[in-house]
Amino acid sequence: MNIVTVIPARYASTRLPAKPLADICGKPMIQWVYERATRASSHGRVIVATDDDRILKAVHKFGGEAILTHTHLPSGTDRVAAVAEQVAGDLFVNVQGDEPLMNPEAIESVIQLVSSGRFSMGTIMSPLRDEADLDNPAVVKALADKAGRAIYFSRFPIPYSRGQREAVHGSYVCRRHVGLYAYTRETLFRLRDLKPSRIEQGEMLEQLRALEDGIAIGIHELDFLSVGVDTPDDLVRVRALITQELAHQNARKPIGDSE
Repeated sequence: MNIVTVIPARYASTRLPAKPLADICGKPMIQWVYERATRASSHGRVIVATDDDRILKAVHKFGGEAILTHTHLPSGTDRVAAVAEQVAGDLFVNVQGDEPLMNPEAIESVIQLVSSGRFSMGTIMSPLRDEADLDNPAVVKALADKAGRAIYFSRFPIPYSRGQREAVHGSYVCRRHVGLYAYTRETLFRLRDLKPSRIEQGEMLEQLRALEDGIAIGIHELDFLSVGVDTPDDLVRVRALITQELAHQNARKPIGDSE
């Protein structure tokens, strides 16, 4: 199966302009995302899909591949589809360009959901353990059935709890949705051609377009820390986490090892 991993990266951002180029420990954020994507064992070709020459040049500078897409595309899915129009592939992975801590294992897991033939679209969720996240609309919540199919995604706490909301076995009933997707080529183009649904517009979550149209979304749970960068505060947090990660890696190196 021919797999293509696409990283949509827009230059304009209301809360954090030019965030794909934001410096994190000496590298632009888009480079961290790109390097994580290439560490997935089945990643295939990795391409940054951007609307800006500055991001294009930054990717080429670190040796990555990038394609310039139209500025006025409505979503990351549309940007991935724009790449699929130019690049041959059977399965396309959509890795958010503002996820510098993306786990390569998560990318591998979402690929397996689709490459196995069980689903034509897949995504990832992780445990939600902080009660503050339940009421945070920036943290998207997910519910899945016992067969591993997504039931619903929401910015609100789901399901509604009449009693005290306590974590059971360390996590809540709903999970934190991780903005990582895989699709067959056919499903990717089907999503692109669908009009935004009422539920999607209400929640401002494009994956609901698929559910409302009857597309089953496979969802795999993986326990890892996912931090999207949407605000300056998020950027500060990610810089601290990556600095900590680098310090931990350096502490494990043998004496005299410069790499």
